Amino acid sequence: MNIKAIIFDVDGTLADTEDAHRIAFNKTFAENGLDWNWDVALYDKLLKVTGGKERIKHYVESYLPGFAKPADYDGFVKHLHVVKTGHYTAMLRGGMIPLRPGIKQLIADARKAGIVLAIATTTSPENVSALLEVGLGKDWASNFSSIGCGDIVPHKKPAPDIYNWVLSELKLAPQDCIALEDSNNGLRSALAAGIKTYVTTNPYTHRQDFADAAGVFDDLSDLANFYRVTGLRI
Repeated sequence: MNIKAIIFDVDGTLADTEDAHRIAFNKTFAENGLDWNWDVALYDKLLKVTGGKERIKHYVESYLPGFAKPADYDGFVKHLHVVKTGHYTAMLRGGMIPLRPGIKQLIADARKAGIVLAIATTTSPENVSALLEVGLGKDWASNFSSIGCGDIVPHKKPAPDIYNWVLSELKLAPQDCIALEDSNNGLRSALAAGIKTYVTTNPYTHRQDFADAAGVFDDLSDLANFYRVTGLRI
């Protein structure tokens, strides 16, 4: 298999971001007079829902049956998410969330080998930019031929929409690519688009079902092994 492209998820894959998201959500709730607090155990459950706005709505509907929704409920949720994104990006710019082991070198190696790189994530463009500007520099976007993020597709992971969008942008067939994910939702999304998928686990996802992944790694600190397992010609 001659791999022409690597498509990356972001949260949990390029960096261990999930606990920073949790902290940012809790700061936002407190600032907005809400007595909501997402501890680690609860957030682990909430992560089964992809997308920050969707996660807030799921929490209200599943855990707060008596919550009196404001008249403009969608606007209320959107406002919370905007404030949360501000807290999260401030943490990123403060250098509190470095890239995971091996990621920066993998990107450099792949580019040198002429392998196309892309992003397929449900996180917001602001989050992606803040994370990768710190990790890769101000010209971070030049590393990627397609950046699929946020709400550009109607259905978030585990639906395949974001991967299908990126494949269309790259003008490549699924079998020409591999995906790198960290969660069962992400794995299902990439597989539904027909893309061979590898997983790097993190503390929030390591117990999830990855039986259908082409390979599972704790991280990419041993890139030589990753290249051997994936067949990447680097």
